[in-house]
Amino acid sequence: MPVLIILVFLLFLQGLSEDTPENKNLFISPVRIPLSLSANFAELRADHFHSGIDIRTQGVIGKEIVAAADGYVYRISVSPGGFGKAIYLRHPSGYSTVYGHLDRFVTEVEEYVTDYQYQKKSFTVSIFPPKDKFPFRQGEIIAYSGNTGSSGGPHLHYEIRKSDSEIPVNPLLFEFGAGDDIEPILERLAIYPLSGNTRINGVHAVKKINLAGGHGNYYIPTENEITISGPAGFGIKSYDLLNDSYNKCGIYSTELKIDGKTIFRNVMDEFSFNESRYINSHIDYETWIRESIRFERTFLLPNNRLSTYQDIVNRGIYNFSEDRIYHVSLELRDVHDNISVLAFKVKGSPAGAPDDSYTSEPGLVVMPYNRSNRFRAGNIAVSIPEGALYDTLMFRYRKEPSKNGMLSELHYVHDRATPLHKSYSLSIKPLAIPEGKESKLLIVNLRDDKTRIPLSGRYSEGFVNGQSSVFGAFYIGIDTVPPLVSAVGFSNGADLSGRQEMRIRISDNLSGIKSYEPFIDGNWALFEYDQKNRVLIYKFDPRRIKKGTNHSLTLKVSDNRDNITTFTTGFRW
Repeated sequence: MPVLIILVFLLFLQGLSEDTPENKNLFISPVRIPLSLSANFAELRADHFHSGIDIRTQGVIGKEIVAAADGYVYRISVSPGGFGKAIYLRHPSGYSTVYGHLDRFVTEVEEYVTDYQYQKKSFTVSIFPPKDKFPFRQGEIIAYSGNTGSSGGPHLHYEIRKSDSEIPVNPLLFEFGAGDDIEPILERLAIYPLSGNTRINGVHAVKKINLAGGHGNYYIPTENEITISGPAGFGIKSYDLLNDSYNKCGIYSTELKIDGKTIFRNVMDEFSFNESRYINSHIDYETWIRESIRFERTFLLPNNRLSTYQDIVNRGIYNFSEDRIYHVSLELRDVHDNISVLAFKVKGSPAGAPDDSYTSEPGLVVMPYNRSNRFRAGNIAVSIPEGALYDTLMFRYRKEPSKNGMLSELHYVHDRATPLHKSYSLSIKPLAIPEGKESKLLIVNLRDDKTRIPLSGRYSEGFVNGQSSVFGAFYIGIDTVPPLVSAVGFSNGADLSGRQEMRIRISDNLSGIKSYEPFIDGNWALFEYDQKNRVLIYKFDPRRIKKGTNHSLTLKVSDNRDNITTFTTGFRW
């Protein structure tokens, strides 16, 4: 019997070590300035959880970035979006670290990357150097901070990953100087009716309540008595604050208890990139789309397979069907174990008659979440793969006549406020096609009067076919307009001898930039693409062009419907 107890205890410890690092002092801060965070791990973002932490760089670029531990460079990536310029280090501990949105690498790495880009004739590269090419000791400079890629301002995006799986883990599970003694902030509670006969205060509708309290203790104001009959779920609008930061950051742990029993717990220790889009079922997506407010659910939709959930009972849904008082508590923690608690009472009552009014709408099509679904009507076809829906859908469709600039009717494919986990196929038949312009057609997602999102896809067999990851309004558009290209701050023949770089602005009216091909004096030249600012940047390189002479630039820019602009100019450098 004692042997069995010891084995159980060892298994328990092994389970703990999967989530909790054995050595919390493996890493030092990756910056040489005072550590200040602007975002934490698993923070709620558009279509994904934040996979690392964001470290302030005092509002500027060029701060020294150091290796957080001994290791070697196993990957270097450069891209117009995403992490921009990023360097990846592998460490003997079994972890890897990622440093993103960099301005530049240390000289030997920078020259290696530049040579590779010239070899491939591409700004966008992903390089995997030999293991012994770039070793670094803990604390050695590896790069300089920047604002490249999808960054919204100068900062360092820093990640810690498990080397064998590339799964990101919460960097704040390690000790490297990021202290915090502020409790999470709770703002609002949402209560959701989860069956046709559920009533919340007598109404079959979501109820949202502003919370009162602070400093770790929250409550529902007395005028908000809660009565629930039938199955219901909860959601919480909350955020965490970090020391020396005003940014609203993500919650590490949320636990829901009913009458002292845990029925839902979410802990953000780690997650894989291929499950990050489950954020759209983790939050109340409809409220996010309609009100720009994120409530985190404490119950699961049927097809929510996010791995961060623990101790789940009946998907976190509770049936308040007895005529009695229920005691409900929500306990939110940050990674440093600062705790905030919301406690309140619910008066239960037997469920009434079901409200099936929402299913009586004409034209609805039932689409189960656990299979593929198809819909076709006139000039539109929709094919939704299995696993794309988080819950069974009462699918709606309608259309309106075409408007100015549309080559088809305006098709409303269900509702923008319903989330999808995967893209679906969408085919729309144009009403008319300008002669010889089939290749210029594309599907456009109309978000509002000003926002048009082009979809990839092509014309085939009478339909324009594309893929969309959202529901909403769609029509057939046409793009025959080539990209706009213009020099920034200089004219043809200008003397740029005193400058370090040349900038060219590029933009497209609809389908988006597909590619650009720059040549100086007939030779391919490395122009960095600052995608968010729509600018190409050439840093004058005396190793590749002769200083003190005249030069010619030829730049060909293509959009995603193969409209091409060729820009030429002369300059002296």
